[in-house]
Amino acid sequence: MSSSVPSSPAGHGHAAHGKQGLASLVIGAIGVVFGDIGTSPLYTLKEAFSPHFGLVSNHDTVLGILSLVFWALMIVVTLKYVTIIMRADNNGEGGIMALMTLAQRTLPKGSRSAYVIGILGIFGASLFFGDSVITPAISVLGAVEGLEVAAPGLHRFIVPITVVILLVLFLAQRHGTEKVGKIFGPITTLWFVSLAAIGIYNIIEAPEVLKALNPMWGARFFIEHGSHSVLILGVVVLAVTGGEALYADMGHFGKRPIRYAWYTFVLPCLMLNYLGQGAFVLGHPSAVKNPFFEAVPSWALYPMIVLATMAAVIASQAVITGAFSVSRQAMQLGYIPRMQIKHTSQETIGQIYVPGINWLLMVAVLAVVLAFRSSTALATAYGISVSATMLIDTLLLALVARALWPRWRTWVLPLCLVFFIVDVGFVVANGAKFFDGAWFPLLLGVVVFTLLRTWRRGRELLHDEVRKEGIGLDTFLPGLMLAPPVRVPGTAIFMTADKGVVPHALLHNLKHNKVLHERNVFLTVETLNIPYAPREKRLKIESIAGEDFYRVLVRFGFMEVPDVPLALMRSCDAGGTYFDPMDTTYFASRETVVASRHRGMPIWRDRLFAFMHRNAAPATGFFRIPGNRLVELGAQVEI
Repeated sequence: MSSSVPSSPAGHGHAAHGKQGLASLVIGAIGVVFGDIGTSPLYTLKEAFSPHFGLVSNHDTVLGILSLVFWALMIVVTLKYVTIIMRADNNGEGGIMALMTLAQRTLPKGSRSAYVIGILGIFGASLFFGDSVITPAISVLGAVEGLEVAAPGLHRFIVPITVVILLVLFLAQRHGTEKVGKIFGPITTLWFVSLAAIGIYNIIEAPEVLKALNPMWGARFFIEHGSHSVLILGVVVLAVTGGEALYADMGHFGKRPIRYAWYTFVLPCLMLNYLGQGAFVLGHPSAVKNPFFEAVPSWALYPMIVLATMAAVIASQAVITGAFSVSRQAMQLGYIPRMQIKHTSQETIGQIYVPGINWLLMVAVLAVVLAFRSSTALATAYGISVSATMLIDTLLLALVARALWPRWRTWVLPLCLVFFIVDVGFVVANGAKFFDGAWFPLLLGVVVFTLLRTWRRGRELLHDEVRKEGIGLDTFLPGLMLAPPVRVPGTAIFMTADKGVVPHALLHNLKHNKVLHERNVFLTVETLNIPYAPREKRLKIESIAGEDFYRVLVRFGFMEVPDVPLALMRSCDAGGTYFDPMDTTYFASRETVVASRHRGMPIWRDRLFAFMHRNAAPATGFFRIPGNRLVELGAQVEI
């Protein structure tokens, strides 16, 4: 039986990715996953020599900055993310939410430590959404600004062109990452080849720049510039933005294609270009105003601007795709309201499109472009959310390695200390830009964090109130059957979050319709903290109060799209109870939340939760329950 919901992790792992073949997945990964980090050469070296830092583009300074960039890529991206953190996959899925659930699994359930880890993970996910807003804006602006090098008179068209490009990008998301990846893969491959070619072209003129691979040049930079040199890490971090997106997008393409692409192709091309820019600046110190485009031969300038713009669009794709993955995980774990999710690939289940997240991101990104209006202005705001997310990843990785990797922890834990020092340096350097614009992504992260925590806490309060006012199922049913109401043919399935309490929908049905179906099922859907529920844990059915009443528990992983009717149909395949879809009616209670000053959260958070609850997609639609088999009964709950 075909399904959009896998019955086991195997449905998602190597088998799912293997259908496309490793080569095509590598090309797809280059097109979607590496776009963010692949456009960092557009602005990284330029920002290092901005007047804000007061650096002179002399020989030692250029080599020092290039050395810092190279070793940041090696330590943060190559070693930390690609080599180590990708080992911490949660049944094939990556991202900070998957890492958080792995870390929480190592701690006692309900403990204070697990709560703190949950707060860290959610704050990191909130910051990642902030990164998803800034990356498309700075990448596309940085590419389109190449027009100023070719024709300074075109400056006034940069923002309008950027807005149009971003609109097209977000409108194209509904076609899915599989189709987008097939288009973007060859373009991004050409982009990286061009980066390498331009780099080699300029390195040949000044091979002296290759000395920057020696870490001593980075150390000398710190020695010569003193404590002020720490601030330059706020620019160096621009070279590694996209590391978290690599990990978050792991479920879309798998770890092997991402690793192959990075080790053999992406990393060499990036470093050749950075070194090439440095080589050009050594011979032309004034080129630091825009070293990327200045280093391009004049005959290739306009083609490179077009290619850079396309690459910037693809860079935006990397974080948008990552935002879809993180939002689905947060949705299933109960941190954001339910939204519509569309699968965009018949072969790889990790490839999804979330319309609500897409439109929210589009509005936020366009607002950022119109507010900041240049990549230089955005560069001051960029970095703090990325570096803070990377720091949280390091802390979670240390916890996972200590508890789950007994063979590897002897070498992973010391490396985590190195990663921690580097990440703290990045956070401090970017924090120093707080009043210059770094406040914006932090504010955005705090807003998203508040929304996520309010939804989670509000759901807990709502369930507590429903449970408090409820009647125990085990005591209610025997009393009901002493004087049973009129029985009608068919099966009634009552959706309930608490399997021990009589659903409101059943009470309302008895009160208003005064009937009881021949067969009654009390259905609870549970989300596990693993991506995909194993077949043996998918469904649990037990008979209560005789053969007419059943308690059913359906479990899904946090990366699955829950399909309740399909799961119930599978019970027959497994030799269990048969549920005829045409003879089944689903009953659900739709609560209206009323905010109260004397309960739960502060009144403003109660009202915020009530607003979010009103606008969330109904659980019935989220669980794929057909509308023509559904009866919803309202209830008012005060929190």
